[in-house]
Amino acid sequence: MQLTAFAKGRVERAHLTLQDRLVKELRLRGISTVADANAYAPAFMRAYNTRFAKAPRSTFDAHRPLRGDENLDALLTWRETRRVTKALTVQYDRVMYLLDDTPENRKLIHRYIEVWEYPDGRIEIRADGQVLPYREYDRLTEVDQGAVVEHKRLAHALAVAQELQAQRDDRRASGSPSRTNRGIEVRRAERVPGTKKQREFTKADMEAVIVKLAQAPKPDSKPGRRSARAR
Repeated sequence: MQLTAFAKGRVERAHLTLQDRLVKELRLRGISTVADANAYAPAFMRAYNTRFAKAPRSTFDAHRPLRGDENLDALLTWRETRRVTKALTVQYDRVMYLLDDTPENRKLIHRYIEVWEYPDGRIEIRADGQVLPYREYDRLTEVDQGAVVEHKRLAHALAVAQELQAQRDDRRASGSPSRTNRGIEVRRAERVPGTKKQREFTKADMEAVIVKLAQAPKPDSKPGRRSARAR
């Protein structure tokens, strides 16, 4: 126990030294962006290793090579269990996955199966070692301005959806490592003030948006211009 405690203490001291020195060096050089920090990192590592690194007693490499039957993608998946609903759906990270309506899948109703999220963001639904095909419905799907302009007959409905979307809490429920691996912003701990979860929106919220859009000035309208009927 005593040797273990000493070894742990050395590791912690080295980590704190590294962390503290890096922060101070970044401040002294006025570095405040990720890009500038990444550009400076190689020079910092060389200087740190020159001062603190020690040559190993042995050059023997104890790392075990990857076997032919080992799959790193499968080993590094983020896995969570989810229960299959009576409607053959599985909920994960604010996305609803719809399983095919087959006799085999109906046997999974009310059972817990696995959702695998790979480092690149791919999703697999698995049960009893088998990958299940699915269709996806993302609750956080967004409507962009181009869609509003393109679909003239649905412009008003899409505009309402876009306005409600701006008031929606768009944080994903999951904090899985694949998001960081893909460069996606880390999930905020708190929602943005003035936003709501999708299930919290009410009929009154929709009516308020409709009134707001109706009262907003039209982009092509000009003051003092009369319609042909008024003349």
